[in-house]
Amino acid sequence: MPEPTTPNALAHTAAPTIVVVGHGMVGQRFLEALADRGLTPAAGAARVVVLCEEPRPAYDRVRLTSYFDGRSPEDLSLVERDFMERHGFELYVGDPATGVDRAGRTVTARSGAVFPYDTLVLATGSYPFVPPVPGKDARGCFVYRTIEDLLAIEEYAKGAVTGAVVGGGLLGLEAAGALKGLGLSTHVVEFAPRLMPVQVDEGGGAALLRTIEDMGLAVHTGVGTQEVLAGADGAVTGMALSDGSSLAVDLVVFSAGVRPRDQLARECGLAVGERGGIVVDEECRTSDPAVFAIGECALAADGRVYGLVAPGYEMAQAAAEVIAGGRSAFTGADLSTKLKLLGVDVASFGDAHGAAEGALDVVYSDARSGIYKKLVIGRDGTLLGGVLVGDADQYGTLRPMTGTVLPVAPEQLVLPAGAGGPVALGPSALPDEAVICSCHNVTKGAVCEHTTLPEVKKCTKAGTGCGSCLKVIGQLMPPPEDEGLCGCFPYSRSELYEIVRTLEVTSFAELLDSHGREEARGGDGCEVCKPTVGSVIASLAPTVGASGYVLDGEQAALQDTNDHFLANLQRNGSYSIVPRIPGGEITPEKLIVIGEVARDFGLYTKITGGQRIDLFGARVDQLPRIWTRLVDAGFESGHAYGKSLRTVKSCVGQTWCRYGVQDSVRMAIDLELRYRGLRSPHKLKSAVSGCARECAEARGKDFGIIATAQGWNLYVGGNGGATPRHADLLAQDLLDAELVRLIDRFLMFYIRTADRLERTSAWLERIDGGLDHVRDVVVHDSLGLCEELERMMTDHVAGYRDEWAETINDPERLRRFVTFVNAPDAPDPSVRFVPERDQIKPDLELLAGPVLAVRTLEGTAS
Repeated sequence: MPEPTTPNALAHTAAPTIVVVGHGMVGQRFLEALADRGLTPAAGAARVVVLCEEPRPAYDRVRLTSYFDGRSPEDLSLVERDFMERHGFELYVGDPATGVDRAGRTVTARSGAVFPYDTLVLATGSYPFVPPVPGKDARGCFVYRTIEDLLAIEEYAKGAVTGAVVGGGLLGLEAAGALKGLGLSTHVVEFAPRLMPVQVDEGGGAALLRTIEDMGLAVHTGVGTQEVLAGADGAVTGMALSDGSSLAVDLVVFSAGVRPRDQLARECGLAVGERGGIVVDEECRTSDPAVFAIGECALAADGRVYGLVAPGYEMAQAAAEVIAGGRSAFTGADLSTKLKLLGVDVASFGDAHGAAEGALDVVYSDARSGIYKKLVIGRDGTLLGGVLVGDADQYGTLRPMTGTVLPVAPEQLVLPAGAGGPVALGPSALPDEAVICSCHNVTKGAVCEHTTLPEVKKCTKAGTGCGSCLKVIGQLMPPPEDEGLCGCFPYSRSELYEIVRTLEVTSFAELLDSHGREEARGGDGCEVCKPTVGSVIASLAPTVGASGYVLDGEQAALQDTNDHFLANLQRNGSYSIVPRIPGGEITPEKLIVIGEVARDFGLYTKITGGQRIDLFGARVDQLPRIWTRLVDAGFESGHAYGKSLRTVKSCVGQTWCRYGVQDSVRMAIDLELRYRGLRSPHKLKSAVSGCARECAEARGKDFGIIATAQGWNLYVGGNGGATPRHADLLAQDLLDAELVRLIDRFLMFYIRTADRLERTSAWLERIDGGLDHVRDVVVHDSLGLCEELERMMTDHVAGYRDEWAETINDPERLRRFVTFVNAPDAPDPSVRFVPERDQIKPDLELLAGPVLAVRTLEGTAS
C-alpha cells in the first residue's frame, strides 16, 4: 500500500505527477501513448500513478468471452510482463479512487492513500445498466462486464439448467453464447424489435435472428423484462415478460447496455452531461483544465458518449499528445463494427441505416443461408455505409471506401456468384489515405511502410484492437518467407502435427499460445488453422490423450460445418444421414430398418456410388432419434460429414463371381472397420476389386486393392472428381497381413505429412521424391518410422468409438440437437419439401425466395 502524501509533497518533486484513475483498455492505451512520447518516470519526465479498481491489470474486454474457450485471465492481459517496471509507472491494483480534491489537487484511494497530481486523467469507463425491475438482485442474477463476472457466472452455472440474457446487443449475444457453451438452454430477451438494433437494420436483424435460432437459442424480441422471479431461498426461478409470458430460468445475465462512470466527476464538481458522461472539449479536457477524461466515461465534444474501444483509443492518444505539450483533437470517431457473434460474422459501417437524405439501399438477402448485405449509396454513387450479416469478408475493403464513389456498380458487391457478382475489390483498390485500422486510425499508406504483420502491429498498433482489419493487413503484406499454415502459425500442417504428437498437445489454445506467431498468441485463431488443428488433434487423440469425440469442449468450436451436427448440411437447411455399410454388404433385416426409418421420418433415400444408402431431409432435432433407431439395429456413423474414411467399395469377389480370384467383400469389410473414424487432412476413399476386371474401380481411390492369383496389389494416390487420377502401384502380390500393414503405414504417413485439405493424389505429386520416396518409407522403412506408424494405427483402432452412439447415450451432448430451445419439437418452418417420383425434394420455390429487386444508380449497369 502506498504511503499517503500531501499536496505540498509535489513541491519537492522536480517532475510533474500524472494520476490516472482507471486501468482498463483505454487507460492502458493512454500509458502506452505516454511511453511513446517519452513522458515516463523512467525518462525522468513525470511521475505516473495508476489506480486500478479490479484485482488485475488491464485486459482485453473485447475478447472477454474467449475465457470460455479456454483463455485464462492472464492470456487476456494487455500489459506486457515488464511494461510497468520498464517505464516506471506505479500501478495499484484493487485500489480505486474514492475522491478527488480539485482545490488541493489530490486523489484519495480506497486504501486511504492520497496522491497529489498536476494532471489528472479519468479513465473510469462505464458500468452495466441493470433495468430497475423487481427481483434484479436475486441470487443467480449477474452482469457481464469483467473477468470476475465471468468467474461468478461459470461457478453458478454448474447448478443451473436454463439461463436468460436480458439484452440482444453485442455483449448480450456474447453472453448468450457463453451460457450456451456452459451447457445451459439459453434465452435472449431484447426490448427492441430486432437483435443488435444499433448496428444492423431490420433485414440484418432478421438474418441474424434466424441464424442464432438455428443454433438452438430462443430469442424473444419486442418484449421487456417485467420481473425476475425468485423462490423462497432467494434464487432465480423465472422471468415475467411484458407480453404476459414467462420463462422458467435459474440464471439471468443483464446486458442491457452501459452507462458512463461519472460519479467521481460529479462528486468533485466537474461538469457532466444531462444524460451522463464527463463533459470534455476537443483536447479531452474537462471543465477543470488540469483534469482530462477519456473513453466511455467521457461526453465528447460532438455530444456523444462512445461505447467502443476505438474512439477511446483515439481519446487516449489525443490526451497524451496534449499533456506532452503537443496539439491534438478528438472531434468524433468511426462507429464501424465487425465481430463474430456465436460464429456469425456481423459488420456495420458508415451510415448503416441510410439516414442521409436521398440515400439509396442496394440489398441482397438470403434468409436460408443467413446472409444479408446492404450498401447505402448516395445519389452520386458515393458509398455511405452498409450492413453485412453472415458474410462480412468485404468489410475490410468496403469500410475504408466509405465516402468515395465505388469503382464498380454496387449491386456487383452484394450479389452472389452467378447472379452478377461478387466482384473482389482487393486492398490495391484503396487509396493510401484510406483508414485500414479504425481502432488506431492507421492508413493503408502507413501499413504499407512495413513488410510483416508483427512489424505493422509494433510500429502502428494496427491489428491490435478488435482485429477486424487483420485480413486486409495480411493482403497488403508481401508473401511471408516462411511457408506457415496461416497468419497464426509459422509452421506447416505437417510440422504442427509433429509438434502435437511430440509434445502431446491436447488443445488448440495450448498450441497457439506455445507455437503460434507472436502476434497471434492469446487470440482465437482463424478459419484456416482451427479446423486444421482440430483434425490433427482428432487424428492423434488416442496417442496424445485427447478426447476422441470431436464435439467435446474446445474441439467443438474447431470443427467444420458438417461436423457440428455429425451430419451433412443440405441446401435447404435439412441434413442427410449416411449409416456405415462396410463393403456395401447389408442384410435384408437392416435394409428393412433403413426403409422403416425413411418412411417414419419422411426422408428421401438414394443409393450412392459408394455402395451406401443416404437418407435426406432430416431436421436437426430429428437426428438423435434417427440415429437411435439405426444404432439399435446395428448401424453406426458412416462419417460422410468428416474429413475421414468414407467407404471401402467392393465387387462380390470370388464368392459369387466366376472371374473373382480373392474374397474382395471380406477384405473390404475388414479394411472399412479398421479405418473407420480415422481423421485425415482430406476425405479418404477406398475400394477392393476381386480380379483384374476392376469392377470396384479401385484405381480411382486414395488406396485401392486389386486381387491377384497370389494375393493383392496395393495402389495409392488415385481419385475421381474434377481432376481424376489413376492410383499408382505401391506393392504387389501381398498376403492379407502384409497388405494391412502397408496400408496402416501409408495412411499414417500421409496424415503425418500432408497439407491441409490435400488429397492423397496431390500429396503424392507434391512430396519430394513422389511415389518412390513413399515406397521407400512405407515398404522399406527408410526413415525408421514404420514401427511408430503401425503403433499409432493400433492406437486408433483400439480407441475408436461410434460418434452417433456416443451422442445418443449422453444427455449433455444431446442438448445441442434442437431447432428451437423454447420449442424443441417444433419443425423449422423454412425446411419444406414437395413430392417428386414418390419421394420428396426441397421446395425450390421457397429456396429461391422472392424475386430480388436491385435498385441501381443512374449511369450504372443494371
